[in-house]
Amino acid sequence: MAVPEVYFADLKCRPHRGMPEKVAELAERVGIPEWVRPRDLVAVKVHFGELGNSAFVPPFFVRKIVEKIKGAGGKPFVTDAGTLYIGSRFTAYDHILTAAAHGFTLESLGAPVIIADGLTGHDFVEVEVDGEVLKRAKIASAAVHADGLVAVSHLTGHELTGFGAAIKNVGMGLGSRGGKQQMHSDIKPRVNEARCTGCGKCLRWCPTGAISLGDGDGNKKAVVDEASCLGCGECTVMCLEGAIAPRWAGDPRISQKKIAEYAAAVLRGKEDRCAFFNFLVQMTPACDCWDYSDEPFLPDIGVLASRDLVAVDQASADLVLERAGRDVFREMYPSIDWSEQLAHAERMGLGSRKYRMVELG
Repeated sequence: MAVPEVYFADLKCRPHRGMPEKVAELAERVGIPEWVRPRDLVAVKVHFGELGNSAFVPPFFVRKIVEKIKGAGGKPFVTDAGTLYIGSRFTAYDHILTAAAHGFTLESLGAPVIIADGLTGHDFVEVEVDGEVLKRAKIASAAVHADGLVAVSHLTGHELTGFGAAIKNVGMGLGSRGGKQQMHSDIKPRVNEARCTGCGKCLRWCPTGAISLGDGDGNKKAVVDEASCLGCGECTVMCLEGAIAPRWAGDPRISQKKIAEYAAAVLRGKEDRCAFFNFLVQMTPACDCWDYSDEPFLPDIGVLASRDLVAVDQASADLVLERAGRDVFREMYPSIDWSEQLAHAERMGLGSRKYRMVELG
């Protein structure tokens, strides 16, 4: 089996060859003009960013990929699925408004924005997956019905997977709301009362109302009703005081395995008509689901692209660790072995952790 190629564009530019042009060249290198067929409906999976976030991949880069798809006769649409937590992307109505506020419109992209799992997050197709953990996955319907997929991912740290890039963007990102709950279900929150300020922000993000302030004895700290908690983990993400940490109901590797198995379900039937772009810029400690963007943990590196889902994430992680000179992902999330998502995705047949890096001239 041939070792997959991962193409790398650094940030060095010159007149008439800026980063948008480099992204267009990456789209050529991963064969978009060859594998996109006339009239193919091609999903371009992005993260529009929670309202207030500023680190997401800008729409002018996405447009360059859209143009390559259209040039091959395809019909691209830019997409994401709704969130499990209650925020600015909870319904398709709010999601599209948030996308527009961040510059993702038909006019800026040259393609329509379509929320993949419908108005309320319930438009999904159950896809069979021969996984170690799962046998069926609830995938956003537009992703299933698309003929091809291009994932445009922003590498960040992540409290569930150590880091998030293409595997997480495809697997978690294109699961329906019920699918996201399934992937998060091995997490239960633990409140550190010494750090809790009683601000109540976690209440707003809890989709089941499982969190309250106070236990009836004058205590105004956050309290979690475990019977109502579905384990989505969003309170752990949205607590700015770090007062709510994940308490794993089981092995934390299970959630990473579920995400990889969801990615396999998304790609099923279109494995040969996919490409993956990872942007290693503005790499924040937590994902773009936050309603702000923290200081990057490392200077910008560049953009990687591949036809191989696993190889592009492995190459991205290798570059980050090489530039940092240490395992920054384990520093940020000591309890998470981030390599499990890569190892399990490889076991699922989604790609290879071995790769050949090809740098653009």
